[in-house]
Amino acid sequence: MNTLLKGLEKKLDGTLLADQLHKNIYATDASVYRKIPLGVVFPTNEKDLKRTIAFAHEQKITLIPRTAGTSLAGQCVGEGLIVDVSKHFTNILAYHKELRQITVQPGVIRDDLNRYIKADGLFFGPNTSTANRCMIGGMVGNNSSGTTSIRYGVTRDKILALKTILSDGSEVVFEAVDQETFLEKSRLNTIEGAIYKMVLDTFIQQEVQQNIKEEFPNPDIHRRNTGYAIDEFLKFELFGGTEKTINLAKLLCGSEGTLAFTTEITLQLDLLPPSQKIMVASHFDSIQECMESVVVAMQHRLYNCELMDKIILDCTKSIRSQQKNRTFLKGDPAAVLMLEVAAETIEDAENQANQLILDLQKNNFGYAHPIVTKDKINGIHELRKAGLGALGNLIGDKKAVACVEDTAVSLADLPNFIADFSKMMEGFDQQAVYYAHAGAGEIHLRPILNLKVEEDVLLFRKITTSVAKLVKQYKGSLSGEHGDGIVRAEFIPMMIGEKNYAILKALKETFDPHYIFNKGKIVAPLPMDEDLRYQVNRKEPIIDTLMDFSDQQGILRLAEQCNGSGDCRKSVDAGGTMCPSYRATKNEKDTTRARANALREVLTHNTSTNKFDDQSLKEVFDLCISCKACASECPSNVDVSTLKSEFLFQYQEEHGYSLRNKIFAKVNGVNQKYAAFSSFINIIGNTKWAKNLLGISPKRTLPRVQKHTLKHWIENNEQRLQLPNPIKKLYFFNDEFTNFYDVQIGIDAIELLYKLNYQCIFLDHAESGRALLSKGFLKEAQKVANDNVTVFGEVLSEEHCLVGVEPSAILSFRDEYLRLCTNKNLSKKVAKHSFTIEEFISKEIESGHISAIDFTHEALDVKIHVHCHQKALSTTKATFDMLNIIKNYKVTILNTGCCGMAGSFGYEKEHYEVSMQMGEDSLFPKVRNAHKSTLIVASGTSCRHQIKDGTQRDSLHAITVLRKALA
Repeated sequence: MNTLLKGLEKKLDGTLLADQLHKNIYATDASVYRKIPLGVVFPTNEKDLKRTIAFAHEQKITLIPRTAGTSLAGQCVGEGLIVDVSKHFTNILAYHKELRQITVQPGVIRDDLNRYIKADGLFFGPNTSTANRCMIGGMVGNNSSGTTSIRYGVTRDKILALKTILSDGSEVVFEAVDQETFLEKSRLNTIEGAIYKMVLDTFIQQEVQQNIKEEFPNPDIHRRNTGYAIDEFLKFELFGGTEKTINLAKLLCGSEGTLAFTTEITLQLDLLPPSQKIMVASHFDSIQECMESVVVAMQHRLYNCELMDKIILDCTKSIRSQQKNRTFLKGDPAAVLMLEVAAETIEDAENQANQLILDLQKNNFGYAHPIVTKDKINGIHELRKAGLGALGNLIGDKKAVACVEDTAVSLADLPNFIADFSKMMEGFDQQAVYYAHAGAGEIHLRPILNLKVEEDVLLFRKITTSVAKLVKQYKGSLSGEHGDGIVRAEFIPMMIGEKNYAILKALKETFDPHYIFNKGKIVAPLPMDEDLRYQVNRKEPIIDTLMDFSDQQGILRLAEQCNGSGDCRKSVDAGGTMCPSYRATKNEKDTTRARANALREVLTHNTSTNKFDDQSLKEVFDLCISCKACASECPSNVDVSTLKSEFLFQYQEEHGYSLRNKIFAKVNGVNQKYAAFSSFINIIGNTKWAKNLLGISPKRTLPRVQKHTLKHWIENNEQRLQLPNPIKKLYFFNDEFTNFYDVQIGIDAIELLYKLNYQCIFLDHAESGRALLSKGFLKEAQKVANDNVTVFGEVLSEEHCLVGVEPSAILSFRDEYLRLCTNKNLSKKVAKHSFTIEEFISKEIESGHISAIDFTHEALDVKIHVHCHQKALSTTKATFDMLNIIKNYKVTILNTGCCGMAGSFGYEKEHYEVSMQMGEDSLFPKVRNAHKSTLIVASGTSCRHQIKDGTQRDSLHAITVLRKALA
């Protein structure tokens, strides 16, 4: 097959990758399944798709279409060729705002589409939890809906036309046709004609129509994704309905790529919701009462009707960042119903909210109905999201498993269904968690199972089977929005009846007689309890690491925390930082998800003594710049930076450490040894010869080693810096970057603290170890960490903290040191009392020890680019608050991702272009657009160098700005 695949690759304008790394990272999606594909095709045009389809036909293999790969039911995994259109099929092809219509390729991200049309007052309504990275092609495949469906419907409701390639390579556009055109098409001597003829011959039969009405989910359930949507045909006048047209594109919507390959999608858009929104957050003493209230609530014109229960709320109690979002809570509710109304005026919105509350109270529903407005509405949605994230981050092998999480029933049946469901789950010794789309009759419910053991795999099937029977009893849909995939497909005959299932099979074989498209989904299903992500009853691999991963029960389980949700694929315009390398390359290989998946695969299956000894890991970690965004932005908090450090250590222990890595990692020692020759080092280091020797990009200029170190300055000024009655005493951490390169910044920090009446105490200490960590020199980093913890461990306290200037250096005390240090209690104590200088000063401002009177009244526009480690491990607010104390400074936090320099990464010749692209994604344009008089602030030393190289503008550390502003 490899020879045949190489032959196909030669015919493609795009690429085909069949190496083990790409097969591993495309073996899973966001479901519990794992199937190793033959390879991955990245088509660039429709010709590539046709050639790939022809190849599949010749070789009798299947093609699995894929965009973002966030499917929860296994739609995107299979043993054939994965066809990933997310990189190249990303264009908006036509836009008719007067018709409110748009045509896109399947790789357009939902939120990006809405940003494109927002200025015209339009949007695409269906809104999934993955909207910042899910793509329209995937939404069509799954018939996605989300929180807005009660007002704006599901994806199927918005489909106008689909341009497709059929299994014989022919191009067909499916769109609304009248009876005459429909009959004409049924007479064509093509696959298209055969499709229309099959539909005509089948659905004109009254017996078929009646059987669909009897067996399919209740038609008032607008979120129903069980099988193919053949019940849609009954709306056509030829088949007993009232509509004058029929649109087979609606059949393809929700077909999971099993019928045709879609290349263009035409959508009907909606007007943006009214601007004035109010949320009524109704509190209930029981889930049952909450469910009963939904029927009353839905009699009002709601834009959202979402549920979160006590378990989710309790998960947020210990999340520090969510405390501000919990203030609306009254007492300890068993459930909260989030009911949103909207209007063009606030008076109208308030009136709607008051009427809703009166109606609920009249029916004795709820004990409190607090009203939430403006940004606090988003805060409550964030609260639920955080609670779900915490719930999904269970440590160990038991996880919340997607199998019965997508049921939907009629609103009138919801209370009784939930009561029966809860009783059933109790029988399985499961505590149900309730959340999601109450107003649509859909509640997401997940059992907690360990799919590594046979007992729970059996329970996986038993629970799904029992719930399927219960849903059928209520004439509901086993899938409301997540699709059938692998997990639910084998239950379709039960859900819609064998006769209707036979029609689905006939449809599949008319569209795709050789099962080229996504075999094993919907028709001829794969077993739901096979091909799981983990081998059942396996002997758990023992992985020895230098860093301590016991908090996650080992490094392998930390990698396994990645559930495939794909948050690392969100676009630049979505904000945040994760994942800079993917944003620059648009390659799945360069996502956080791919790195976690690749590591999981290798650590699980590698038979080498050193489990980390694998070339594919070297490749997948290569562009990870250790920004740590994944540690905070990933809902599973998989810190790939730490995984990379451990991998680099283990791999280099096996293969040796390169000269360049040694020099970059041990640059502090080099600087100490040759400090007296700094002028010579600065000249030699920037010669062509030196750059070639070390593999440094000729387009870079290495930072200058200063003639005198900060340590030297401190020794000469320590006596002068003594204060008789300081507000506080603090220990100053003189990191290796400030000491040799950014001496003036260190002086600014110390002088500022002195003039604000804070006493700095200076101790002899080791470097931070940041460079050692980034290059995988963990033995040396561990020694540094232990030495520093020993120095500071006994002296730090609530009254005397440790403060540092370079974010990546000081924050290592709160991060990697906890995994490196042998004295765990002491390292935790040091971590607790270690702060960036911005954090320290902002706290002192909050305490009233520093005020605006200390600073200038001069007006200045200040824009801040915050270091990645501050965003992930600290806060952007500290820098803002620190500079915002200056009365007439207009301070703005730039919504920028990673600068792309990342220590030595951006200097390395092979990484230069990617590094600059990372900066170009968001930082550089915003710096260039800033007025010349605007002050650009960047606290990271790498950030300042990257800004200079990318925009030719100087930037200052925040502490330098504050010192200059002293009155």
